[in-house]
Amino acid sequence: MPERSDVHYFGAGPAPLPTPVLQEASKVLLNYDSTGLGLTEISHRSPEANAILARTQTALRHLLDIPTSDGPEGYQILFLQGGGSGEFSAVVYHMISIWVAKLAKQRQQGLEQEVKRLRLDYLVTGSWSLKASQEAARLVGKEYVNVVTDARHGGKFGVIPAEGEWSRTKAEEDVALTYYCDNETVDGVEFPTAPSGKNLVADMSSNFLSRAVDIKRHIAIFGGAQKNIGTTGITIAIVSNSILPPHAEMADPVLLRKLGLPIGPVVLDWPTIAKNNSLYNTLPIFDVWIAGQVIQRLLEQAPDAKSPRISVQEAESNEKAGLLYAVLDEFPGMYQVVPDKSVRSRMNLCFRIKHGDAEAEKAFLKGAEGRGLLGLKGHRSVGGIRASNYNAVSVQAAEKLAEYLRDFAEGKV
Repeated sequence: MPERSDVHYFGAGPAPLPTPVLQEASKVLLNYDSTGLGLTEISHRSPEANAILARTQTALRHLLDIPTSDGPEGYQILFLQGGGSGEFSAVVYHMISIWVAKLAKQRQQGLEQEVKRLRLDYLVTGSWSLKASQEAARLVGKEYVNVVTDARHGGKFGVIPAEGEWSRTKAEEDVALTYYCDNETVDGVEFPTAPSGKNLVADMSSNFLSRAVDIKRHIAIFGGAQKNIGTTGITIAIVSNSILPPHAEMADPVLLRKLGLPIGPVVLDWPTIAKNNSLYNTLPIFDVWIAGQVIQRLLEQAPDAKSPRISVQEAESNEKAGLLYAVLDEFPGMYQVVPDKSVRSRMNLCFRIKHGDAEAEKAFLKGAEGRGLLGLKGHRSVGGIRASNYNAVSVQAAEKLAEYLRDFAEGKV
């Protein structure tokens, strides 16, 4: 039986966690803070749980330099359940409600006709942004969803068209949100920088905490925890106060029903979650504790770094990705990186072997497993090979994978 130190895991999620965090977790599962209770047993409303929540929020603010003001310039950090897919729906419910409330304030009559102006702008650059746009169309109808760009070429993703080629909604006042997925886990595509757009919303599930983020350009950022942050079970949302009460009005549910627009479940309602400090329903506090430990470790790695302190981890992420892409590019006859070089993901390196030769890819995976390099099989929907380069994947692990890539290409396996 292999030891934990014998394997290096490159799976796309749930992803590896720092070993020291897991070692400490094994202790608090039995007895947290000398309470005689395991961490999964304590009340989410207990003083201990509230302290964990507060520490995790504070650490994340420091790491990403998230504004703390109580005014409209500030941001709330929310912990929810439902994953990124739940937030696909939550953001639609929320931003439509705000848009309709503004419209109703401007006009008392003819709302049924005026609401037809509503548009949700989606940048479709991979499988997850496609799913998000499809969920929006399912909730409100495809007539309200404007696909600003669909990056599929020949049925496959791998590029991000230039902004000059996008088809934005012409009237900016009609746009309730502009949505993009910062890193496409399945397709290996990552935005080099954040795009522009009114009411910008980002799904950062798979590159959260891997680089600095311009928080103020966004009205909301969310991500599932199971890639770079922690365990499956919580979703983190960073939401601008400008779209939360009392700084923003929400539409009356009666009006939304009258207009044929959806009303979301309360567990996805950002104002409710914010008002209750993420404790409206039972929050899995163990998962929050894990996230807090991971975030604190990142802070401790960068005690002297200039703000934002995530820049130290960003440099390491870039180093690992650069190391691996260099080997892949060195052997073009063996390896073909899927996305265009301009949008290659630092987190999910997607490539084919001998242009998708099934036997060659099976041999590659078998050889990798023999060296303790696990989780390299591509997503079931696209096949191929995928090396997920999340924060807990060490530089040493990346070096071992690079060595194997070279050996395989040179026939030394």
